[in-house]
Amino acid sequence: MSKAWQPTADVDSLVKRAELLDRTRAYFRDRDIVEVQTSTLDQYGVTDVAIENVEVPGFGYLQTSPEYQMKRLLAAGMPSCFQIGPAFRAGEVGRWHNTEFTMLEWYELGVTLDQLMANVAALTDYLVGSQPVVTKTVAELLNDTFKLDLHEQNEAHFIDTATEEGLRGIRDFTDALDFLVSSAVAKLDVERVFLTEYPSDQAALARTVRRDNVEVALRFEFVVNGLEIANGYDELRDVVEFRRRCDSDNIRRERLGLKPKPIDPNFEAAMANGLPECCGVAVGLDRLFAIAMGKPALSDVLAFATRVE
Repeated sequence: MSKAWQPTADVDSLVKRAELLDRTRAYFRDRDIVEVQTSTLDQYGVTDVAIENVEVPGFGYLQTSPEYQMKRLLAAGMPSCFQIGPAFRAGEVGRWHNTEFTMLEWYELGVTLDQLMANVAALTDYLVGSQPVVTKTVAELLNDTFKLDLHEQNEAHFIDTATEEGLRGIRDFTDALDFLVSSAVAKLDVERVFLTEYPSDQAALARTVRRDNVEVALRFEFVVNGLEIANGYDELRDVVEFRRRCDSDNIRRERLGLKPKPIDPNFEAAMANGLPECCGVAVGLDRLFAIAMGKPALSDVLAFATRVE
């Protein structure tokens, strides 16, 4: 008889997962950060080329994160807040990916990006145990690992290096850069690292600034044991720039043969109304819980992970 009905994680691990979820909520309760709940299904998706929504015909899209709706709450006057819930991304199945996964997303008013990074590190220490944290810019990481100068951006050189490192089917410079950053992280001999100052064309919904005559994104990624755990922004508040970035996403989508996405008018209206100054971060809780429990894959901490045949 097939055992496909059984959970992918053992019961002891699921009990431990429940304890970690409770500890996570306690961390925010102790800091007076409000828990909210938004919809997992909405009429609109995201234009980001690196992310694909799961479409539900006749209803819209399962959400890749609660970002848009949580920011709508902030624009309406919600104080610092967090949410723990399911997120969905098409085509993401593997050892450390699942189509449906658990995301912790939180936004804090009146903090700097450095302060938010410290809070992310503190949450990780609280759930997993303390370890030293190293901070590197993306330019430093690529130069240290591959002797590549990100600020010159010789695209052919980056693409050639990514090919030598094993990437196949490269569509453009962005693909090569994403792969090289992931490869460089895997080569680090430190367990926890913050990556900062991403190229401005990878700002997503982060603000950008000029540093040493180079425009960089005010965003970070937090990597633990070679795994990306969190992605945080000093949040963009300029609705005109938001529209420009969405249009740029859709131009790239068409160039790559992907379906353009409509821009969410409700989120755009919230941006126009006024998003307060804030920093926000999305955390892959399943990955963090797997690390906390010493598990080798997401399936070991999910009740019913997508089974890979």
